[in-house]
Amino acid sequence: MKDITLGIIGSGQLGSMLCQAAKKLNVKTVIISDDAQGPAQNYCDQFIFSKYDDQVKIKEFIKEVDIVTFEFENIPLEILRNINKEKKVLPKPEINKIIQNRKLEKSFVNDLGIKTTEWAFIKSAKDVSRNEKLLPGILKTNTLGYDGHGQFVLNSLNDVKKDWCFTADYILEKKVDLKKEISVILTRFQNGTISIYAPIENVHENQILKHSKIPAELSDKITDEALQNAKKIANQLDYVGTMAVEYFIDKNNVLLVNEIAPRVHNSGHLTINAFNVSQFEGHVRAVCNLEIIAPGKISNSAVMINILGKEIEEYRKKTFSRNEFFFDYGKKAIKNKRKMGHLTILKE
Repeated sequence: MKDITLGIIGSGQLGSMLCQAAKKLNVKTVIISDDAQGPAQNYCDQFIFSKYDDQVKIKEFIKEVDIVTFEFENIPLEILRNINKEKKVLPKPEINKIIQNRKLEKSFVNDLGIKTTEWAFIKSAKDVSRNEKLLPGILKTNTLGYDGHGQFVLNSLNDVKKDWCFTADYILEKKVDLKKEISVILTRFQNGTISIYAPIENVHENQILKHSKIPAELSDKITDEALQNAKKIANQLDYVGTMAVEYFIDKNNVLLVNEIAPRVHNSGHLTINAFNVSQFEGHVRAVCNLEIIAPGKISNSAVMINILGKEIEEYRKKTFSRNEFFFDYGKKAIKNKRKMGHLTILKE
């Protein structure tokens, strides 16, 4: 079999970890990124710095690779479609059309008979008034937005400013009486086989993931429902690669889909050390159509801690024990709330 070259769009920490997984499998990697300082360039075989709409550079990228994937979903759909005409893009670009749009995403999930938070599509301040039953709620931009960007808490109609000019479309989600948050990471292969990890329990602060752990403290019923819903979503999308489904569990033990991430996911970082096959290796195996290896636990209990902003300076000075695994993403600029690294601790 000839060597495979995987093209990756994006050069952040997820791209770095995809490159590391690919190297282990003897898959070459070429990254294209509009970030000249993207840390993934330290792990790939070739790095192309370019705006994503630069046709000359995109053609150069296409020429160098056999298959294309991406580390983040907010890439303009037309760019993915155009690349897909020349070299296959996995997951399929049309999936991003759904995932990039909260209205389409929630409608897609609800049409599968899977519950989400109560929500309404918002185009104006009057639309908020018409949906007062959803307050207190969170107003989220319908497209783009991550880690709390583009989100506004509305406790009552008094929080809706009379002179608000809606320059974008929004989704208003009713606030959940939250018990806990979990995610399910799975990898779906080109023949439809699904490898799935047990649910991961997550704690967020200011809409940014702070830490994740396994095992999640859940009933068997919730665990089974979370796994089956994730499989149903992946199959309906005809998904290829690793994806995450994020869930809320409310105080009445009702499971609600919050978001779908069509890529490797922050909460799955602990799979690198706690399992024989990480989410990153699974993704490379799936998109490159390599041998399927089912994930098996190395440790029954693990915690992953995100390292944000200036916290990285203290971690860089620490020494770690054999069951602690420190990942420094190598980002040059330290910014408040920016994900700079993570620490995984295996408890068993």
